Amino acid sequence: MASLALRLIVGLGNPGPEYALTRHNAGFWFADALARQYDGKFRSQRRFQGELAKIRVGNEDIEIFKPLTFMNRGGLALKSLLDYREIDLAQVLVAHDELDLPVGVVRLKFGGGAGGHNGLKDLIAHLGDQFWRFRFGVGHPGNKDEVLDYVLRRAPAEEEDQIIARVGDAIAIFPTLLEKGAEHVMNQLHRTNPAPAADESEPEA
Repeated sequence: MASLALRLIVGLGNPGPEYALTRHNAGFWFADALARQYDGKFRSQRRFQGELAKIRVGNEDIEIFKPLTFMNRGGLALKSLLDYREIDLAQVLVAHDELDLPVGVVRLKFGGGAGGHNGLKDLIAHLGDQFWRFRFGVGHPGNKDEVLDYVLRRAPAEEEDQIIARVGDAIAIFPTLLEKGAEHVMNQLHRTNPAPAADESEPEA
């Protein structure tokens, strides 16, 4: 099985305590949990408008980046970091909340559209779409006009627990992703986190 060479993990979220527990910060939750798991410490990087932590997973040295530009302006911050580090976009994995997956589901994906996610829209606008994603399902309010308010609110306790559990699943499977590759992990996540086919659809932005 082919391994996956990742050099940078990016968590998407909004800075500030008022946003810390909102659905839109699931990417930050993953970034923070991954850093804790491997004793990484985030340090402010004004040059890149964010925070960076360094971890070692097996034999791999990996950095974790949290842009602190607010969700819809992270593209330039990430671009400046990739250019400086000379990191190829295909070596990047972005963790984010996903409206088009039900709560309690996590999926790994490469490329594709933004699906209405403003953070992904900005990344794609500045960098293209050829990066990996961990998509943490937060469900959909059912009405497009309610989406912004929905993602900027805290989920009910039961749903929040499910999202956190899926973050834990992604942390647990992360070494396998590096060692055995994406296809193995995709198959494993589909087995352990099944979702109806209709919920897997992703409208293009």
